[in-house]
Amino acid sequence: MKICLYLEYYHLAGGRLYKNIGTGLLSSYRNQKEVLTRSGIEFIETWDESCDILQINTPWFNSIRLIHKAHRLGMPVAIWSHVTAEDSRDVFWFGKLTYPLVRRYLTYAYGLADIVFCPSEYTKSLLVRYGLDPKKLVAVSNGVDVHVFKKDEEKRAAARDGYHLNGMVIGTVGLAIPRKGIDTFIVLARKFPQHTFVWFGKIYSSFLAKPLPKDLPPNVMFTGYVKDIVAAFNALDIYIFPSYEENQGMTNVEAAAIGVPMLLRNLPAYRGYFTDESDCLMAQNENEFAPKLARLLENKEERDLLAARAKERVVKEQSLEACGEKMRMLYEQLLKNRKRL
Repeated sequence: MKICLYLEYYHLAGGRLYKNIGTGLLSSYRNQKEVLTRSGIEFIETWDESCDILQINTPWFNSIRLIHKAHRLGMPVAIWSHVTAEDSRDVFWFGKLTYPLVRRYLTYAYGLADIVFCPSEYTKSLLVRYGLDPKKLVAVSNGVDVHVFKKDEEKRAAARDGYHLNGMVIGTVGLAIPRKGIDTFIVLARKFPQHTFVWFGKIYSSFLAKPLPKDLPPNVMFTGYVKDIVAAFNALDIYIFPSYEENQGMTNVEAAAIGVPMLLRNLPAYRGYFTDESDCLMAQNENEFAPKLARLLENKEERDLLAARAKERVVKEQSLEACGEKMRMLYEQLLKNRKRL
């Protein structure tokens, strides 16, 4: 079995297009390569007709050309549905205007696949609403490398020293865009002025996205892009993720793998991955976030219990080893189905 693992423009100009973008797409792509390597499945990252399966990330225009070429050769095609119209709508200024076009294009592109890997059952349900064949859609986690995302006291000390962080630190890791819940983050910081709130993640130019408020509370820090997100997670005592829309929320999985107690917005994408009051706390709005954050701040025993349960669940269900077993079965089934045609 040989997989053509394709991420459009990934190698263009030495990979400059993807340099420092800080998105879950790159984490997912690296995880795919690691899953294939650990599973002993051969793969390449450029188009080759000798492959058995073409696996597409971000089906842009050259990807569509390769998909049609693969079809002519009788090669099955898998596509990762990292993007939906819903989660792209509130990233850039023009997102709401392009939403109908993005949805139409993704329906067409994902519809070309023999199988579509959906990061969650929620994403799968969205694509069914787009009109895609449910038989082609399978929910599978992007996974997490638990050998990389782990507790590290040296990284914690270095990150806290580098950013001058002291005491209880509440924060998140991810793109600093409105969809991720910057408004909720700042409201919480104002309600808990005695604690430091830090947001690790790339900040887009105001030409592309709504800029950060100018009147940030003194206890809030937005770092911009960080190279070592493992250190960033380790620097936190409580991880909060108030995002309004996600397909999976990879940083949640990474935070859980490291063992940071989590407070998340209650989104359908997390169902099947995390459970409120069992391995994390969930809230709908600022009125719910504040008392739940207070609970975590006041109760170390609860923080430790939630973190331990989340880590145990992630290691068992979403480690690259666990995902690798499922992916191998899906590849084998995909090849069998193609041979029957």
